[in-house]
Amino acid sequence: MIKIHLSRLLGEKRWTQADLARKTGIRPNTISEIYNELIERVNLDHLDIICEVLECDISDLLEHIPNKKRKRF
Repeated sequence: MIKIHLSRLLGEKRWTQADLARKTGIRPNTISEIYNELIERVNLDHLDIICEVLECDISDLLEHIPNKKRKRF
């Protein structure tokens, strides 16, 4: 599973989702979906912009947590 740490990163900076939307130009609804981990597909440009604005690495924003039960493909 992929864990998104946008909530923690914004909390550390004391920014709201609206602050991030204004600073990145990304739609507030998109920021909300990322923040609440409701998004299934992420635009790479959005990740790039978020990392630039938050001055973080992609590994600060996203984390891979191995699944307890292996998925079959």
